Amino acid sequence: MNKKSTLMLFAGILALLGLSAAGAGQDPAVTVKEVEPFPYLAITHKGPYTDMATVIGQVVGAMQAQGLFPQIRGPLVGVYYNSPGAVAPQDLSWEVGFIVTSQTTAEVPLLKKNWDYRTVAAALYVGPYDGAGAAIGKVMAWIAANGYVASGPVLERYLDQNPSGVAPEKLRTEIWIPCTKR
Repeated sequence: MNKKSTLMLFAGILALLGLSAAGAGQDPAVTVKEVEPFPYLAITHKGPYTDMATVIGQVVGAMQAQGLFPQIRGPLVGVYYNSPGAVAPQDLSWEVGFIVTSQTTAEVPLLKKNWDYRTVAAALYVGPYDGAGAAIGKVMAWIAANGYVASGPVLERYLDQNPSGVAPEKLRTEIWIPCTKR
């Protein structure tokens, strides 16, 4: 499955489920907020972010093959365990998947995971996906400057129902970084 067809399938799934995103903001202002834990199905991956379209295709294909589309309850998410500034591209550890119902069960290659972090520094990044790293850096700087410490992986929530139909400069990604007060 190519990137365009993967994105179109993703958009169709969200439209079918009637899922929509919150309104976009202009500034990546950072706030600390409490979020509810949630389950998600994901495929974990070790390698460069240029593999993203392939991994999304694998997630969508596995969910389709297992009849799991009706279990989707939220946007596509990416969870990032290390940073391209700290490790070589082939050593990046990340996963991508969909928020699902708590009763959902799945088979390999999908793994059921739980986002259990409640306090997050959150920011809305508007722009091309490949620019989100700079926004994450700003959120990390805000965390340090405001008496917090990062306490978990970075989560990105991809908010647009049909990303292939959105101009790159208008794509919306919500960034969550778990944090605790020092």
